[in-house]
Amino acid sequence: MSKKVLYWAPCLHKVGTYYSTINSAISVQKYSKNNLKPIIINACGEWNDTEELLRKNNIEVIKFYKTNYFKYLPKNGFLASRFSYLIIIILSIFPLIKFLNKNKNEILIIHLITILPLFLKLFFNFKIKTILRISGYPKLNLFRKKIWEFSNSNLEFITCPTIDLSNQIKKIKIFDEKKIVFLPDAVLNIKNIYKDLKDVNERNDIKKILAVGRLTKQKNFIYLLQEFEKFLKVKQNYRLTILGEGEKKNQLEKFIKEKKISEYVQLKGRVKNVFSYMKSSDLFVLSSLWEDPGFVIIEAAFCNLFIISSNCPNGPTEILDKGNAGILFNSNEKNALLNSLIKFDKMDKDLIFKKKILSKKNSLRYSIYRHFKILSKIIYESKI
Repeated sequence: MSKKVLYWAPCLHKVGTYYSTINSAISVQKYSKNNLKPIIINACGEWNDTEELLRKNNIEVIKFYKTNYFKYLPKNGFLASRFSYLIIIILSIFPLIKFLNKNKNEILIIHLITILPLFLKLFFNFKIKTILRISGYPKLNLFRKKIWEFSNSNLEFITCPTIDLSNQIKKIKIFDEKKIVFLPDAVLNIKNIYKDLKDVNERNDIKKILAVGRLTKQKNFIYLLQEFEKFLKVKQNYRLTILGEGEKKNQLEKFIKEKKISEYVQLKGRVKNVFSYMKSSDLFVLSSLWEDPGFVIIEAAFCNLFIISSNCPNGPTEILDKGNAGILFNSNEKNALLNSLIKFDKMDKDLIFKKKILSKKNSLRYSIYRHFKILSKIIYESKI
């Protein structure tokens, strides 16, 4: 009889953790030879839009409610998102208690809103085996610190998507060090990526820069535009395309209009096939203030794009091997990205090629197969 791997990840947006959960479940279903059965917990409707994709990959979804409460929740803004997380917690308390008690011999992987399942397991002493995924180095407030301290003995493993983050978590000395494991996120479904690698348009003398992500404070696209506008005073044969939607769209559009650079910058919104744009671009820029570990930078590296990235925590510095596999600049520093763009423009073609080869090699550690191999090792060798 197969053992169930249960994913708890109530996402407000389709961000890295959302895709990490899906791809992890896909990897378990694809490679476990029916020894493990992945199941995603749908707390209040947040996974409804993904049901068809999950069904195609034979991944079961357990719904707590028939009604889609998720569609009524506010999604954008700090206070609005915190309110929505609180509602999800309130709605999930009793269904999750019943669910955890029923699945006492299975494996629970906690991705988001970690406080609730950790507290319930601690309070009710549920026997379900639990893996906590920590990402982005969350703020260690007193409440979270105490929950982590009390939960330590009830956790089988704590996984981190980067080596740097796993080292940071070890330094705070809350969890048993032997429980902390580097588990790269399941980012690259290589077979599917190759299907999507089609050029959007013809290449010409114009060099194309690509940036991808939600238009939020985290992604720091206003800084990217400010630096690119200065770069255009040096080189005019570059064009910037930004893919994504978000609450900062109006701010970005206003800047483009005021600086009269609409000829050089395109905000394409959300697109179905990101990889086709990667195939047609010359350079990928990540301007984020923080990442976890940065799905798009991994995908760009795999697609043979040269990468310029901020040295934000956690991920880019590791993926770009401290700059050996691309160019790193000080996050949000004036003229830092400008100087990096100039450096790329003057860089020898052989050096560009070598750096791209190394970044692609580093990206492969985030394939869904490697994720499964490490996750299965955690499960089987530790006899969870």
